[in-house]
Amino acid sequence: MTMPNFLILGAAKAGTTALYHYLKQHPQVCMSRIKETNFFALKDEPVEFRGPGDPEYIGRFSVTTLDGYQAQFRAGDAAIAIGEASPLYLYSPKAPGCIRQFVPEAKLIAILRNPIGRAYSAFLHLVRDGREPVTDFGEALRREEQRIADRWEHIWHYKRMGLYYEQLSKYFEVFDRGQIRVYLYYDFRTDPLAVLRDVFRFLGVDEGFVPDTSARHNVASVPLDRRPPLPPDLWMELHEVFRDDVLKLQDLIGRDLSHWLSTPTDRSEPLSA
Repeated sequence: MTMPNFLILGAAKAGTTALYHYLKQHPQVCMSRIKETNFFALKDEPVEFRGPGDPEYIGRFSVTTLDGYQAQFRAGDAAIAIGEASPLYLYSPKAPGCIRQFVPEAKLIAILRNPIGRAYSAFLHLVRDGREPVTDFGEALRREEQRIADRWEHIWHYKRMGLYYEQLSKYFEVFDRGQIRVYLYYDFRTDPLAVLRDVFRFLGVDEGFVPDTSARHNVASVPLDRRPPLPPDLWMELHEVFRDDVLKLQDLIGRDLSHWLSTPTDRSEPLSA
């Protein structure tokens, strides 16, 4: 049975849905039928999350058995790269070891976004879908630890999911650096074709193929008149939460991330997409 030879690890709300759909257009790429199988994070586990709407979302589409996972891939003769995109993999402490066990040679792709913008976008995503019971972002952040204790699913982990160094370093510990590509959401958003050409080279498929990138996917925007604010003092509070992790991440991936540590009036990335 077929297994993937590449995985999009995350991060959540950092363009993984768009990347999945763009790659799906490539004639030499086979993507899983379900975008977020979560297999390597939830294998053989009961999917029993208790947050608002969790059974209808993560509980509905997660694949937890090996047979069910392998059935996701119907690769044709032209397929060179076979993959899937589950943003939970970057966050999951279980996923690196499970991926190593089943597909040790797989190529791994991560897209990272300013963790403050990522958290706020996840919050707006849940507000948009009517799942977030509070409309104040600060209050939602204060409830995070209790929600985690109450087993709300991972999208509610607004702050914890943004600690990328802590998460990504686990992959660098168990996989060769040559198997891992890390991109920044800002680069992907501003020049998607340039990022896609590099992804195609990484996967060994025709880099001359040009997918249609005009459609937007999984946009979390809430109309401006209904959008909960992100006050400057809350921005600065989150800035301190993520600061040490961002500084260590810079060294890990060899990218300047000083723009992630900018002031609230000097944001280099949109917050709500």
